Amino acid sequence: MAGQVTIVGPGRMGLALGVSLLRAQAVGGVTFFGRRPEPPSHPIFADARVWYVYGAEALGGHTVALFLAVPDEMVPELAVVIAAQGAAPPGCAAFHLSGYLSTDVMAPLHREGYAVGSFHPLQIISATVAAAERIPGSYITVTGSPAAVSVARMLAREIDCHVLTVPDGRRPLYHAATVLATAYLAPLLDLSARLMERAGVPSEDVLPALLPLIRGTVTGLQEEGVAGALVGPIARGDIETVGLHLRALDPEAQRLYAVFGAEVLRLMGPEIDDRTRAALGELLERHSGMATTGTGI
Repeated sequence: MAGQVTIVGPGRMGLALGVSLLRAQAVGGVTFFGRRPEPPSHPIFADARVWYVYGAEALGGHTVALFLAVPDEMVPELAVVIAAQGAAPPGCAAFHLSGYLSTDVMAPLHREGYAVGSFHPLQIISATVAAAERIPGSYITVTGSPAAVSVARMLAREIDCHVLTVPDGRRPLYHAATVLATAYLAPLLDLSARLMERAGVPSEDVLPALLPLIRGTVTGLQEEGVAGALVGPIARGDIETVGLHLRALDPEAQRLYAVFGAEVLRLMGPEIDDRTRAALGELLERHSGMATTGTGI
């Protein structure tokens, strides 16, 4: 796509998106708007196709997309600030990168002639320069007016990403799903690590021991899907081992083990016979504080 893009917010996601667009030659240049007089320390600012603006200004006439790469709570304010700079360049689309905000927060930009939408990369971006390498191959969830979605699809395709569409009204549900798959993984791993240490594993060995196990689980998910990747005593109907685990755990860990165990039991479906299912369901219910028979929680 010919033209320029403007990214408000040279943070982790904004910088990674800018790098991806430039590497793919999807745009002719990137302008960053920032709140500090000098740009952050990042190799992208050594590129002649990149400009940095302290504050905000009217967008150039060749700008095809504007991205508000700022914390969710700042999106409404920044939409007002950018709208105050004047009318949209011809055919320009404006996107926020939030997973749950609707496009209603972009109303000030819509009034100035922007096609508005959301552009949410399903990827964890760290502060490292190499984080941009995670974007190609990822999914981008887009929402918005037909014109905005068309621009989003074009840019996503240029940076080798897949596109999902989620209606505005269902974005909180969609965002909750992504949080379960990402933000909840680290606390679960932390609990596992603490149990490993209590079992006598040296703390420096815990993560090196667990990470290959996690990578193997992810590989299993890729190759066999969720149901095919289920492992462990619940998946094989081993009531005795499940009971042994629960007796060894403190109440907090028991509850989490039992709640997630009930989900494993549900996913196993008819692979577990009714008698074993009932016994496991009763055992897990006793320790979870939630009524379950392995048919959902």
